[in-house]
Amino acid sequence: MAVVTMKSLLESGVHFGHQVKRWDPRMKKYIFAQRNGIHIIDLQKTITAIKDSYDEVRKVASAGKSILFVGTKKQAQQAIQKEAERCGMYYVNNRWLGGMLTNFSTIKKSLQRLKRIEKMEIDGTFDNLTKKEVSAIQKEKAKLEKNLGGIKEMKELPGAVFIIDTHKEQIAVAEARRMHIPIIAIVDTNCNPEGIDFPIPGNDDAIRAISLFTSIIANAVIEADNDTGLKIIETLGDDDTVQTDAAVKSEDVEIDDYSNYQPTEIKEEDLEAEKSREEELVDEDKLYKD
Repeated sequence: MAVVTMKSLLESGVHFGHQVKRWDPRMKKYIFAQRNGIHIIDLQKTITAIKDSYDEVRKVASAGKSILFVGTKKQAQQAIQKEAERCGMYYVNNRWLGGMLTNFSTIKKSLQRLKRIEKMEIDGTFDNLTKKEVSAIQKEKAKLEKNLGGIKEMKELPGAVFIIDTHKEQIAVAEARRMHIPIIAIVDTNCNPEGIDFPIPGNDDAIRAISLFTSIIANAVIEADNDTGLKIIETLGDDDTVQTDAAVKSEDVEIDDYSNYQPTEIKEEDLEAEKSREEELVDEDKLYKD
C-alpha cells in the first residue's frame, strides 16, 4: 500500500509557490496565503487532488492502458525517467516534439526508423557501410533515442498523461486536450488549472517535490489491482517517517525560511524557444533521408 504523509509534502517543499507577482489568478482557490512575497499552496487541497489523481491512474492502468509521463525541465528529467521505468510506462523527458499525440502516425515512422537502425547494428549491416555512413547513422540514432527513447515501444495513444509544469508543457497539454486524453498535472501558482482534468496544486520546481509526485503516480500504476489503494497520513507527530519512493539528492537544500526561497522562473529565451516550436511537427522526409 502506498503511503503519503503530510510531513513528506512539507519536507519536499510542495507548499511553496511562485512569487506573488508571477501568479495566475485562476490558481486563487488553491492558494492558502502569502509569505514574504511567496504564495503558499493549500496542502489540504493538494492531498484531495492526489487522492483523485491516484484513483484515476489506477483506473486507467487497470483497464490495460498506458500512462505517459511528461517532464522536460531539468529538475524533472531524472525523476520522470526513473519512475516511468520503475512502473513500466512511457515517458518524454528531453523535448516535446509537436505532434507526439495529434500526429502520432508520423511519430510511429520515426520510432520504426529507430528500431531499424538498432537492427542494423546487430545484423551486420554496418560491416558493409563506410565509416562515414556508419557515423551519420549513429548520430541519427542518438538524436532519435534522445527525443523518442522513452516512447520507443508505445504502439498507441496513452490512456492518460501525467505532466510536470503545464506552463512549460503547453503544447503537450493542448495536444492531450485535442485528443481527449485525460490530463493529470502538477500545477504551480503560475499555471492555469483550467482544462486540466486532474490538477494537483504543488511546487513544480523543487527536485524533491517533483520526485515525490512522480513517485506517487508510479505507485498508482504498480498498485492498480491492489484494493487497499493510497493511505494519507495528515498528522505531524514527532515519530512520523516519510514513506515515499521519491529520490532525495544530497545536494537538495532544505528550505527553512520563506525569505530564502526563490522559485525557478522561466527565462525569456526559453519562452521564445517554446513559441518557435509550437507549430513544429516531426517530418520523416525532412529528418531522415534514406
